[in-house]
Amino acid sequence: MARRQRSRQGPSSWYGPARTSFSGGNEARLLRGGDQLFPAQGERIAVARHEVWLATYIFHHDSAGQDLVALLRAAARRGVRVRVVVDGFGSKASLPWLREALDGSGVALAVFRPIDRWWRWLQPGQLRRLHQKLCVVDGEHAFVGGINIIDDRVDLNHGSSDAPRLDYAVELRGPCVSPVAQAARAVWTRAWLGRDFGEELKAMVRSREPVRRLQRLLRGLRMPRADKHEPQQSMPPICAAFVLRDNLRQRRTIEHAYVEAINLAQHSVDLITPYFYPGNSFRRALCDAAQRGVRVRLLLQGKADYRIAAMAAQALYAELLGRGVLIFEYMPAYLHAKVAVVDGHWVTVGSSNIDPLSLLLNLEANVIALDDGFAAALTAEFEAALQDSAQVTLANHAGGSGLRAVLRRALVAWAAYVYLRVAGATGRY
Repeated sequence: MARRQRSRQGPSSWYGPARTSFSGGNEARLLRGGDQLFPAQGERIAVARHEVWLATYIFHHDSAGQDLVALLRAAARRGVRVRVVVDGFGSKASLPWLREALDGSGVALAVFRPIDRWWRWLQPGQLRRLHQKLCVVDGEHAFVGGINIIDDRVDLNHGSSDAPRLDYAVELRGPCVSPVAQAARAVWTRAWLGRDFGEELKAMVRSREPVRRLQRLLRGLRMPRADKHEPQQSMPPICAAFVLRDNLRQRRTIEHAYVEAINLAQHSVDLITPYFYPGNSFRRALCDAAQRGVRVRLLLQGKADYRIAAMAAQALYAELLGRGVLIFEYMPAYLHAKVAVVDGHWVTVGSSNIDPLSLLLNLEANVIALDDGFAAALTAEFEAALQDSAQVTLANHAGGSGLRAVLRRALVAWAAYVYLRVAGATGRY
């Protein structure tokens, strides 16, 4: 990658940059599924001294949720400030239990856009949900990824299964933790007070102290957007960035980071996502990369949890396969991971799917890392998952390329268009 640009924002604002801003000196550990995330997260919460911030889409009332509630209650009894925010739709079924379980514990529970009354659906923006999965302990340890608070072998719509869903998170230490903490605080405050995200940001700027703390922490660590083929000799590992998607300044930050990395890829693009219906620029980036000789591999759902989502992805198969993109479907269990590796160096792990809901509507959060070792760990996971996947080709693609395929694609495109307009999304996708 020969092109390099500097961030337009200085280190004084964690939220301001609409482009990816990296910091060095981070530690990052890849975690597979709740089987690895929950113990690691629980260990940090169990020894928390000052504060715990947690944001999630689903907080289920199974054993995973019960164990976490016990840890949060215990932390609050020790005098730790504990703040939890859940999505009003994703956690709707569990909210009565969660409220009762946390009642009187000292844990402050906020609900993002609750839908406990029918008229809530009439409020603007109800289709825009909190889809982030964040946890920050004492401002020192952060967990970011796609894993909800629910057992890996439990699906809300399909019940229990023997095999765990495929999903990932990352544990962070270092400068990258601060923007994660600020994001968790901001979304909790937005839900707790019912204020706009922008008002929370203005309040932080007026106080100046959070900005000063972050400025001191990141002074000397900011860098231009990295050229992944030029080693960052001046930056201690791991070089990482925390990126948001919201409905204010960072509407397409995650999407642009993906597209830029794919456009600059020289050797390989490996992408895993359960819900895949990218817009024109994203599809064009994938196809152009494959056409110039980059190996582009997509790992998508083989065991579909939502039929309409599977149909949307399959509507694009013929176009992608025809341009040289390799497509695989994961068969053993439900697929929930949202990760990618480009050229064995650029890596992202987070909550953002590659579909209109994640890229244009929901609040999302990803971590991007520039590190060969971290990329190798995720690549190994990708290769292992391929062994349990079925490759899709033009010959075995059930959708084919005839009139039926054209009609299916037109139906999906129309449905996506209507949904986005009802949700208030503007611009082309």
